[in-house]
Amino acid sequence: MSKIWINGEFVESSEAKVSVYDHGLLYGDGCFEGIRIYNRKIFKLRSHLQRMFESAAAIRLHPGYSIDELEEIVRDTVKVNDQTDGYIRLVFTRGTGTLGLNPFLCPKATVFCITETIKLYPKEMYEDGMSIIVAKRPRMHQDCLDPQVKSLNYLNNILAKIEAIDAGVLEALMLNCSGEVSECTGDNIFIIKDGKISTPPVSAGILNGITRKFVIEDVAPKLGYIIHERTITLEEVLVADEVFLTGTAAEVIGVSHIGDKVMGTGKVGPITSAFENEFKNRVSKNAPED
Repeated sequence: MSKIWINGEFVESSEAKVSVYDHGLLYGDGCFEGIRIYNRKIFKLRSHLQRMFESAAAIRLHPGYSIDELEEIVRDTVKVNDQTDGYIRLVFTRGTGTLGLNPFLCPKATVFCITETIKLYPKEMYEDGMSIIVAKRPRMHQDCLDPQVKSLNYLNNILAKIEAIDAGVLEALMLNCSGEVSECTGDNIFIIKDGKISTPPVSAGILNGITRKFVIEDVAPKLGYIIHERTITLEEVLVADEVFLTGTAAEVIGVSHIGDKVMGTGKVGPITSAFENEFKNRVSKNAPED
């Protein structure tokens, strides 16, 4: 049984509780980060914490801890649970308040940190590729809820995820309200055509993923590629030679089918395979923590 750090102390996971009056539960009022541990290194910890504090600032939530204090809390949680490889979930909620919406009637934020093992997709999907669908539900317009705020309100993504599960797959590609390619329910998307790699820009209504950024800025140059951030249509995705997804939990994974459409040869393509292998090599040997 793992130990959870919550509001200043470690407790057994079975004893970690939040109030039914917590606005994180009542209204999805809060933010979170998912972070990976590789060989006791916490991948891009500082980048995740900086984004966490940016999310919190955007919704005017004050966690009551500095970024340096939170870094120490995360590291202590990993150490207490003797976690070599795994996943961290750091959460800020608005805290306990009234049944009304007013967030400023919650005097103190709830903060907790969880570490667990994780296996998002089966191993064979990384070898053979995964099937996804195109969700009928569009990505929420960024003017309504900025996707750069990694909030606890994930219902838009969850409803698209339900579409995927109903179709017998594990992921769904979401279009934005203009019909352009945005992102998947929990992953960013990249396409490859004639050796050129593209991914939707932040303006398409996506979360600027930490793994996405690492792939663009570190993995791609190492392999001799430049990744172009540009508007992408669904038609372009469906005629791509290769498609792959990135995410903290997913890492780098190729797409073999989108609905009934076979992507490329129906297997993980050579460029995607190179990205998968380079990513794994980089994080397994010495995952950057900045």
